[in-house]
Amino acid sequence: DRTMKRSKFTEEKIISILREQEAGAKTAELCRKHGMSEATFYAWKAKFGGMEVSDAKRLKVLEEEMPS
Repeated sequence: DRTMKRSKFTEEKIISILREQEAGAKTAELCRKHGMSEATFYAWKAKFGGMEVSDAKRLKVLEEEMPS
């Protein structure tokens, strides 16, 4: 059973980082500042892009309720 490694970032933190990029921060600078790879950033953007923190919280609850 291979589960995804838990991120050291919360959904709220991930969304706030995505917001910084949307506000005009450069991706490479954000990645350096937060100590993550650009690949990680783009994976987050694919999963959380356009979400609000409340959406991410709902998604997390749904994921926890689903049987694995």
